Amino acid sequence: MPAESAEPLSPQEIEDRLAGLPGWSLDDGRLTRSYRLGSHFAATAMVVHVAQVQEELDHHSDLTLGYNTVSVAVQTHSAGGAVTAKDVELAHKIEDLAPGHGAH
Repeated sequence: MPAESAEPLSPQEIEDRLAGLPGWSLDDGRLTRSYRLGSHFAATAMVVHVAQVQEELDHHSDLTLGYNTVSVAVQTHSAGGAVTAKDVELAHKIEDLAPGHGAH
């Protein structure tokens, strides 16, 4: 990734990027989204898939597994906990894989 991807985004840049991520919001300085799935097994499979993508990107979110839910919260620790383009990229990748798990 280019070095500038770790630069904090301005509030306006975050708002603009959230427009392309329905269901995502800025909560306590992090990009967040919760998904509901058809079963606990489906939610677990989605967590494993997200973890694989995070390893590929070398960028990790906080994942919370519930009975049939997955919650994601992401920020860039190396940028002082700010939201960066890396976070937006990860959110888009999670959005792309979520439908395959039946997440909504």
